[in-house]
Amino acid sequence: MFTRIPFFHLRIAKQYKSHSVKVIQSPKQIQTRFLYICRIQITPDKYEKRARTIACQIKKGVWKAGEKLPSLRTISNENGVSLNTAIQAYYELEKDGFIISRPKSGYIVNYKPIRLSVPATTQPSVKPESKEVIDLIADVYSSLEIGDKSITRFSLGMPEDILLPIAKLNKELIRAMQALPGNGTRYDETQGNMRLRKSIARFTYSWKGNLTEDDIVTTAGVTNAVALALSVITKVGDTIAVESPVYFGMLQLANSMGLRILELPTNPVTGIDPDALKKVLPQIKACLLISNFNNPLGSCMPDEHKRVVVDMLAGYDIPLIEDDLYGDLFFGNSRPKPCKAFDKKGLVLWCGAVSKTLAPGYRVGWIAPGKFKHAIIRQKNIHLISTPALNQEAVANFMENDRYENHLRKLRQELYANSIHFAHSIMDYFPENTKIVTPQGGFMLWVELDKQIDTTELYYRAMQRKISIAPGRMFTLQEQYTNCMRLSYGQRWTPLLEERLKQLGDIIKNHFN
Repeated sequence: MFTRIPFFHLRIAKQYKSHSVKVIQSPKQIQTRFLYICRIQITPDKYEKRARTIACQIKKGVWKAGEKLPSLRTISNENGVSLNTAIQAYYELEKDGFIISRPKSGYIVNYKPIRLSVPATTQPSVKPESKEVIDLIADVYSSLEIGDKSITRFSLGMPEDILLPIAKLNKELIRAMQALPGNGTRYDETQGNMRLRKSIARFTYSWKGNLTEDDIVTTAGVTNAVALALSVITKVGDTIAVESPVYFGMLQLANSMGLRILELPTNPVTGIDPDALKKVLPQIKACLLISNFNNPLGSCMPDEHKRVVVDMLAGYDIPLIEDDLYGDLFFGNSRPKPCKAFDKKGLVLWCGAVSKTLAPGYRVGWIAPGKFKHAIIRQKNIHLISTPALNQEAVANFMENDRYENHLRKLRQELYANSIHFAHSIMDYFPENTKIVTPQGGFMLWVELDKQIDTTELYYRAMQRKISIAPGRMFTLQEQYTNCMRLSYGQRWTPLLEERLKQLGDIIKNHFN
């Protein structure tokens, strides 16, 4: 089957006969050659700026669904850009789902405003409980691990392989093996690979971080970073405050360490309620937050909330463990700051990893532990001795020379387009009273259904159709969020995914009404 090619691809191919017509043998070749031609002497800033401007106009309703956009020639003349820049801008808009091209009609707005409501701020009980749904979590995990490729894994908590630079990482592993003493078989220093720590420190400049390689300790993924932090600043019986809903892995970790958990009200857009946190400060020993693009809710705390929370905790000398695993997957113009950016007393333990952006299985993470650095290193030495040298060196290699940033830019573009496709499909195929949180970044979509719908039951019904979701009950210790679910859009959008979302909507409509 031939790949569908936008109309303007074919038209431009004709314009560049000298470059392409003689060697083109298939539509796919036309598309590939077209992209090559269009990228000649075009800087991303130019076409991305034009694409963002038009996308913003479309979202604000200046251009409505079904309306015809100006021609390429008009865009070129009115904006003082080359025809190639205009072409690439429209290509980006089409790829992101904002427009479609139609033969003899030009470029038509395809974007539909999301008419679904946003869930209200959560109101969990502040009474500590310890009721994990272990069997449900195990069942969902098993649907991810089995080799049945026919299962559509909307429950997947990481990007699928096709979105990751696996071939390039393989090359970096070989380079790492050749460069390291003992070909990478020796223990690394406890604090972690020096080159990797330097790369991480340099990368914090994107949010004006003032960190050096000496401020960072590498870990075996972000969960390990959080575990080390909790082991240093808490003891059995202590109470920690978290958002609600919260990633079930953090609930399991805290429970395994004998900690009591307070789930606090959380706004689906702005994150944890600072006033609710203020009320429980005398009761807690630490606070654990996913400040940017929370898993599963998708919330992102505004800078002012982050500053208030950090200052509030500092007033009580309470440490903040910050899981910033998704911060680099932003859809806006710049990376949101972590709470660490507002830390003046060294009480914020900033944790990150490449698990959701580059290589989930490498288990390469880090922590900037502030005043707790030496305690963290001692604890790491006890539990790990060191982190895998080969994986750290390979990631350090990849992060150099802007390769990581280039990969992130492509990944963000794809995830953003996916988020729009998912939102539109849910709006089209799910019941009208469905509520969603429109993502600002990351790849998690929180969906709230009618109160009568039990998403645990929905999970088992959907699995009969080879569709896996993450029921909301997984993300709390309370008896709540039973009508909610988390869907992952960390997969390349295809007609099959749309069909699966339609099937999921049909199950909801046919079995719960």
